[in-house]
Amino acid sequence: MNRLFVVDKPIFKSSNSYMGYVKRKYNTKKVGFSGTLDPFATGCLIVATGQYTKLFQYLDKTPKSYRATLWLGANSPSLDIENVDSITEVPEVDETLLKEVLSSLEGKLTYYPPKYSAKKVGGKRAYDLAREGKEITLKQITSTIHSIKLLSYNHPFVHFEATVSEGTYIRSLGAMIADKLGLDATLSSLHRIHEGKFYYENEKALNPFNYLNIPRNTYTGDDSHLELGKKLSLDYFETKADGTYLVETENFFSIIEIHEGQIIYKLNRLEKFKEPQ
Repeated sequence: MNRLFVVDKPIFKSSNSYMGYVKRKYNTKKVGFSGTLDPFATGCLIVATGQYTKLFQYLDKTPKSYRATLWLGANSPSLDIENVDSITEVPEVDETLLKEVLSSLEGKLTYYPPKYSAKKVGGKRAYDLAREGKEITLKQITSTIHSIKLLSYNHPFVHFEATVSEGTYIRSLGAMIADKLGLDATLSSLHRIHEGKFYYENEKALNPFNYLNIPRNTYTGDDSHLELGKKLSLDYFETKADGTYLVETENFFSIIEIHEGQIIYKLNRLEKFKEPQ
């Protein structure tokens, strides 16, 4: 079964472990997901089964939006509620100042990812090394914060919403807010609203054609040559410029790359989406 859809990941489940539930629900062995959510985070998680698991790198998944709660006075080495090691009372913050701090973070930000993250260091996940008490040196990354706004402030909890580029760490964004306020703080909740056009809609099956981030090309030769992965001539393609393209036959679709006149198959003979009965 080939299926692309969005699940609403529950709290305190890792994205990977939640796939066990998905496999059982859809009676499939081949399942994958894109855009890992931390165990304490909830919300939009893109999932695919069967052949569609090969499509993740071609999907349009940006920008992403999140709702988060920052707990002022709480400290956690992982920057989230899972590892809170101290809680202190802090004075209330002026709401105007809060809004100014949030707006100051809009634009491009360069920062270090959290040590408790899925980034790989020497072939191992950073969070595994952090849990072992090992020193970790992570490279700085750059993210774009398209917008960030205060939803409400009920001391000591700051509720905000942010729309960001792919790869942004909201835990780090929370830490930056805390630094600007001069307080300890950690995220106590995090919910991903959407990734690009992907929203949770009761796990409705989605047509990947509506979510691919690549242009279409038309092949005018024999469809069977394309479906069987035979060598193709550039002469039979409507668009001949170098690039990656989606190409369709009656029942299948392929992703090909044109490079210096040569046709390279990236993915081939994927079954087209059929509306569920």
